[in-house]
Amino acid sequence: VDLGLVYEASLKPRDDGQRMVEVRMTLTAPGCGMGEILVDDVRSKLEQIPTIAEADVELVFDPPWGRHMMSEAARLETGMF
Repeated sequence: VDLGLVYEASLKPRDDGQRMVEVRMTLTAPGCGMGEILVDDVRSKLEQIPTIAEADVELVFDPPWGRHMMSEAARLETGMF
């Protein structure tokens, strides 16, 4: 999240008492070869949370990512200020 890659996240209750999480996120570059790996990692980590039964992670590119979306701490840590 510090890099500004997560655009939206929402929780939805399910009838069984569990929750579904929906995430819209992007990559720093559309051609990044790590896209599906990152999406699978995010989904896997979210589904390890005991109250999350399902995670829907969507990769989007609108709006395009920019350095201004990073937190100040992330910009300082990466030297991108």
